[in-house]
Amino acid sequence: MTDNAVYAAGGVIWRVVDGRLMVLVIHRTAYADVTLPKGKVDPGETLAETAVREIFEETGIRVHLGIPVGVSRYRMPSKRQKIVHYWAAEATDEAIRASAFVPNREIAALEWVTPKRARGYLSYPVDVEILDNFLRFVDDGILETFPLIVLRHAKATPRDGWKGADAARTLTDRGARQAGSIVGPLAAFGVRKIVSSDAVRCVATVTPLAAALGRKIVRTSLISQDAWEAGESDTRSVVGRRVRSRKPAVLCSHGPLLPDMLTEIALATGTLRGSYLGSASALEPGSFSVVHLSTTNPGSGIVAIETHEPKP
Repeated sequence: MTDNAVYAAGGVIWRVVDGRLMVLVIHRTAYADVTLPKGKVDPGETLAETAVREIFEETGIRVHLGIPVGVSRYRMPSKRQKIVHYWAAEATDEAIRASAFVPNREIAALEWVTPKRARGYLSYPVDVEILDNFLRFVDDGILETFPLIVLRHAKATPRDGWKGADAARTLTDRGARQAGSIVGPLAAFGVRKIVSSDAVRCVATVTPLAAALGRKIVRTSLISQDAWEAGESDTRSVVGRRVRSRKPAVLCSHGPLLPDMLTEIALATGTLRGSYLGSASALEPGSFSVVHLSTTNPGSGIVAIETHEPKP
């Protein structure tokens, strides 16, 4: 992050009503303006966590993040630069019904409007630019998406000097902290399925996430390092199953298998391969890449990829 800059995150919240796309704008009390929900990063928070928290605090609506739709940058009255990261996020009927929003000192009102109305309604050009980024995806037929998250296990005990089986290597203290720190960011993307190499270091990486979400860990040797070294790994079947399911999932594996996993996602979705896959698979321990795919047509290709690192 840039020194001295103020970081924030928010979203373009959308829903479909009677076949019409609607987006949510907020009327702020103090500024008497109309804007998109967003807010500053709290200490120790990642941008993804901030976006989900701020959207809930301002609207009462709990969301999971979809595709990233841009970053706005502008100078505040203090002359410091403010950098705001935005994601698209669907507001489900259930989440809207559960919202306990009432007008308050910060937010005077919420309003669902058509994208056309929002473009002329938003008070700031930077918000209109973010909305337009979102609408370009919509124009390309991309609205509902789901994430496949490729996660490299957290920092493990070094292989040198380890006397047991390689698959039994445990996480270091730092690795255990990393495993805890990625729970919030992974949950922000609505993970519903947790698939892991059966190696101890991989299972331990996703155990805090499984506990937080109340989900079971599906363990498989098909994406284990032992299988890869023996020429017996099968990333294609594991990835293919997850693409066909069209449900948000995290796949926790080892550094040497990550390029194959990203390549298989590209092949399974008809995406042209390129150097971007190498960047997305070159993950440090505890880091993950979120691959966004179309729910209605996964074969239309990878919509977006974003990479996240564990908190320091």
